[in-house]
Amino acid sequence: MKRSIVTLILTALALVGLVAAAHAEVEKSASADVSVMSNYVWRGQKLSDDWVIQPSISLGYGGFGANLWANWDGDSSELTETDLTLSYSIDLTEKVGLEAGYIYYALDSVPDTQEIYVGASVNVLLQPSVTLYYDIDEGDGGFLVVSIGHSIPLPKDISLDLGASASVDLENTVMGPGEDGSEFTGLYNGKLSASLSIPVTGDITVTPMLAYSFPLSDDAENAIESVSFDGD
Repeated sequence: MKRSIVTLILTALALVGLVAAAHAEVEKSASADVSVMSNYVWRGQKLSDDWVIQPSISLGYGGFGANLWANWDGDSSELTETDLTLSYSIDLTEKVGLEAGYIYYALDSVPDTQEIYVGASVNVLLQPSVTLYYDIDEGDGGFLVVSIGHSIPLPKDISLDLGASASVDLENTVMGPGEDGSEFTGLYNGKLSASLSIPVTGDITVTPMLAYSFPLSDDAENAIESVSFDGD
């Protein structure tokens, strides 16, 4: 049943993309990046005990996108996670964009899981966006993220990028149990971030970043502590 849902979604995305590509010149893109982080933090959960390296490769064709991402743990010197994301995005208007996709999480120490998602963004002040994820495998529940951001131009093509987000857990088992020991629906984590985008060459950019994540409810605090590496 779960595989059938995924197949239907990917087929629908492919059909929409083919129709769009038939009426417009197809744009192609490719990019790669690597992040070195003090810890691996995902949706507020601290999933490492030391620094990590996270390489990523992305390909685009028209509205279609594919991304391969991995996490290498500096403490264990092992690859602990590899994620594959397939997506399709489209601009409804000059200011409103939609995106839908599928994520496969290949995990080292816990069962693999899968998500589908749909999101909308608006190209106005603070760049608001909302994305709903639904775990169709181990989590069997949803996760909603609302975010805003603002970029401040600086000299020499450098920019200061500020961001903030808040999330809601929708009975998603992967996100951890609430205070009563079961999955819950409620506020989960908030995140604040600041980064500098510093161009080195026409194709290479260096981006130092600081980010702070925190629980937004007692249930979320219990959930995050229960699934985080050292209960923090």
